[in-house]
Amino acid sequence: MEDFLTQLFSGQQYNKKNFFLIAGPCVVESESLIMEVAEKVFDICKRFGIPYIFKSSYRKANRTSNNSFTGIGDEKAMQLLKKVNEKFSIPVTTDIHTAEEAALGAQYADVLQIPAFLCRQTDLLIAAAKTGKIINVKKGQFVSGEAMKFALDKINKAGNNKVILTERGNSFGYTDLVVDYRNIPIMKKHGAPVVMDCTHSLQHPNQSSGVTGGNPQMIETIAKAAIATGADGLFIETHPHPSKALSDGANMLQLDLLEDLLKKLVAVRKVIVE
Repeated sequence: MEDFLTQLFSGQQYNKKNFFLIAGPCVVESESLIMEVAEKVFDICKRFGIPYIFKSSYRKANRTSNNSFTGIGDEKAMQLLKKVNEKFSIPVTTDIHTAEEAALGAQYADVLQIPAFLCRQTDLLIAAAKTGKIINVKKGQFVSGEAMKFALDKINKAGNNKVILTERGNSFGYTDLVVDYRNIPIMKKHGAPVVMDCTHSLQHPNQSSGVTGGNPQMIETIAKAAIATGADGLFIETHPHPSKALSDGANMLQLDLLEDLLKKLVAVRKVIVE
């Protein structure tokens, strides 16, 4: 587990005692947005000794409504992700949705993210594995921590042992999610580092309005509990103005609240590891 993370964070003096952070706006909206977020989060993480992966989706394929924003164009968004990587010397990650997208994503991203709804898609997992990139598989809302060993096995058997598993809650009725923290130690037993998605786990999906709701007031609670139960990393989508975001604004963390949150989480982690 530590080998590929150490290599990934080689330019950031990887501190194995700290958690790592995957963070950024939900989707690439503009160059100015992702550069602003990357710069601010990178500065905070550097001061707190938190290894950092910048995240933003180059395209949103899974939207509630046909009228929802999906992206600024695949190639343009990918080029901007690469620009973040080069300017700040930090790894970047983005979603891929089909086996055909794996090769494209691998040209620009250091970590390929498999969306939760697609965690059982064998052809997608194998194609991602064959790129040789680190693969972050989000646990489906309909899947147990135990069952994620099958996703991991598909990638491993395709010749790739660089896998991260991410917990993001389970469906609770039609319009809510609940986090079962047992999934964190259960998935760690599979031999992969485990991340807690602190923002998507607070979604209120399938709203009659066609726009996904959320409960960002609980991000701190979710994150603290994840650190306490052994999460290796945290996933937090953040935006300077969530109410104006073009995707998932209802559950993103306001950017100027991130520093105080990470300060608290570093303190919690220090208690846990010592």
